[in-house]
Amino acid sequence: MSGVIRTAMNPEVFDLLFDESRLQRLHALAGATRLPIDDGDIAGTEILLTSWGAPRLDAGMLRRMPRLRAVVHAAGSVQGLVSEELWERGITVTSAADANAVPVAEYTFASIILAFKRAFVHMRTPARVLEWGDLVGSRRYGSVGRTVGIVGFSRIGRRVVRMLGQLDDVRILVADPFVSPDAVEEAGAELLPLDEMLGQVDVLSLHAPALPETRHLIGAAQLAALRDGATVINTARGWILDHEALYAECASGRLDALLDVTEPDPLPADAPLRALANVALTPHIAGSMGTEARRLADSALDDVEALLRGGRLSGVITRRDMELSA
Repeated sequence: MSGVIRTAMNPEVFDLLFDESRLQRLHALAGATRLPIDDGDIAGTEILLTSWGAPRLDAGMLRRMPRLRAVVHAAGSVQGLVSEELWERGITVTSAADANAVPVAEYTFASIILAFKRAFVHMRTPARVLEWGDLVGSRRYGSVGRTVGIVGFSRIGRRVVRMLGQLDDVRILVADPFVSPDAVEEAGAELLPLDEMLGQVDVLSLHAPALPETRHLIGAAQLAALRDGATVINTARGWILDHEALYAECASGRLDALLDVTEPDPLPADAPLRALANVALTPHIAGSMGTEARRLADSALDDVEALLRGGRLSGVITRRDMELSA
């Protein structure tokens, strides 16, 4: 494939993704430093390089690009980008979701380690004076003999499972109706139905997509099934967790929570969850941030090069994938 390569993303995002070396690589592939979608006639566009801030590729936008053959997304989810018209035209779509999964998995793994020590709770209450001797005997602390539940054996969920395999005497359970027990076992975990898993875990980490059927997947009944002292970690989508039910459990002191995503995102300043010392909120920072965004550029440039030179695409997304992922 050859032809005009254009970009569609916020200017600030472009600058974040493409440092000098990556800009030079883009120039070598595209034959121009930058050809944004909003600059001039786009009818000749064959490859569209997108990221955060790209417009939805609906029928009207696609009519302006009759030669478009591929969309290379230098970010994770393409949910807000693709349309039925795009699939009907048979346009190839790739995503840097695998690259974006790396920092989310790292952040989740670090959060699980800190949850074993209730570190976030102590960070939220610095005025409370405690000594080592006050806590050393508490059975709410420590990783040895613990069980972690992973909801969703996604790109990120699989990475978290592999990372958890480094820990001594930590059991890993997975709930996902779309994967085989053999695949989960090979990764070092055990597949169980969600309802069967919940009562066994000390940390519940959410990695399910935001789909109609996952709305409040973790609600009052599921939270009530967790062991006393368990921690809920959400680095996926706020959509899948019932925040009112979570507030009730955390306000009682029975559960702790670390939420990198919420509904709405971010939560209002006066949201009840913000007032709880055992609920830590971070502003959707688990995904690619700052210099980590360069991984997304590398992934996208690899796919652009593959399209131009007949190589293998690394992150192809199909219509069927959209039914199972966010």
